[in-house]
Amino acid sequence: MTKATPDTMPDTMTKALYTTVDSPLGELLLVGEASATANGGTALASLSTPGQKGGVVLQEGSGWVRDDEAFAVIAGQLRAYFDGTLTHFDIEYVSGVGTDFQQRVWQAVDTVPYGTTTTYGKLAEQLGLSRAAVRALGTAIGRNPLLVVRPCHRIIGADGSLTGYAGGLERKQRLLDLESV
Repeated sequence: MTKATPDTMPDTMTKALYTTVDSPLGELLLVGEASATANGGTALASLSTPGQKGGVVLQEGSGWVRDDEAFAVIAGQLRAYFDGTLTHFDIEYVSGVGTDFQQRVWQAVDTVPYGTTTTYGKLAEQLGLSRAAVRALGTAIGRNPLLVVRPCHRIIGADGSLTGYAGGLERKQRLLDLESV
């Protein structure tokens, strides 16, 4: 498997599946693997936007298998989210992605409710991190391989400004507008 971000794609993936989904953010690339426990049978490893900083890109000879049907449930949830009828995703993620610290940060990001925002500082405080660790927290958020479904777009600067989003600040604003934040 060819990966653009080796630290955010598990080396243990048995057979990488992928599909693309049209969205208001552009064509999304979804990468995952079959899972007997996942809703719809596929666990998600990555969701990338076009031109995303550090995003996964499909490369010839990667060995990935295109399987649109394997992602039908996930694609349906994404469509419902973009239509404004879904506020919480029910998607299993591939295990083994990220460092222990990144996983801890991403779990905290997952708790930020739809239609709200929090700051990097408040998230660090929630995790019991020092003010000095806010930069490390921001780096971990920036390595989130699951844009949109893991809501890192809901994390903003202390002054309310939009800061840092691997998919670009314009997309971050579009997602916040969609959620009426």
